[in-house]
Amino acid sequence: MPIIVNLDVMMAKRKMSLNELYGRVDLTLSNLSILKTEKAKAIRFSTLEAICKVLDCQPGDILEFVSEETKTTNRQHGIAASRAYGTQNAANSPNLKRCRPL
Repeated sequence: MPIIVNLDVMMAKRKMSLNELYGRVDLTLSNLSILKTEKAKAIRFSTLEAICKVLDCQPGDILEFVSEETKTTNRQHGIAASRAYGTQNAANSPNLKRCRPL
């Protein structure tokens, strides 16, 4: 999907956990998790507004458009897709050693 949800990035910048955001926004924890993991198909403006108020950010800080061409180009150059979108996933990165989960 060409719309990327950077909720995890904004939460990290604000040093806020999913549970803390859940306590401050009128959404279920499972719906916030769906947004955070980019599995959501849609978002209401009222939901986006509430999240932006709590995180003190703009909608463009949470939502990002990335063309399919950009995604294809990044994959061809060996860049992990998650890294290209501002997040780092150790499982996708060739430069990070695998670690035992905490």
